[in-house]
Amino acid sequence: MAQTLAPPQPQWLVDLSSSPSASKPKQSHPDPLGFQILSKQQKSSNSKAIAQPRKQPTASEMDTLKIKKAWELALAPAKQLPMNAIGMYMTGNSLQIFSIMMVFMLFKAPIQAILNIQNTFQRLETDTNRQQMLVVKAAFVGCNLLALALGLWKVNGMGLLPYVGTSYLLGACGGYVELY
Repeated sequence: MAQTLAPPQPQWLVDLSSSPSASKPKQSHPDPLGFQILSKQQKSSNSKAIAQPRKQPTASEMDTLKIKKAWELALAPAKQLPMNAIGMYMTGNSLQIFSIMMVFMLFKAPIQAILNIQNTFQRLETDTNRQQMLVVKAAFVGCNLLALALGLWKVNGMGLLPYVGTSYLLGACGGYVELY
């Protein structure tokens, strides 16, 4: 009876099971310009240079950073206006559930943002930057009012504002009376 031999192992399995060679493998293409192989000693010296702690910012630098972050928060609603305007334009002026929900969300977000303005800027406000934060908060309210104006434009286009066009009132006789 003949013994069956195990099939030879594929080359990738042999490569994975063998230990990596210490020498650099032969390549068919040269290393890119500026590429260097670092020795273990050079790697450890580079890691020590990276591990150095950075200096803590001073109080004035921290206030400057907080004001920059506050301005980013204040101008965020203005950055959303073009996207919202395109969305409002694309929904059309007919009364459909999708367009009504879009208008509702367009009104809801700025109103909530204005009501929560103290919570939004609370972590960024200090005693030294309180005057600057008033200007930032005013800009935040202004940007949210622009979003509300966009919502009013959409409601006007849908014909839901009562001051636009001819208005009808229910008369005492049970019919409609046209006012000019």
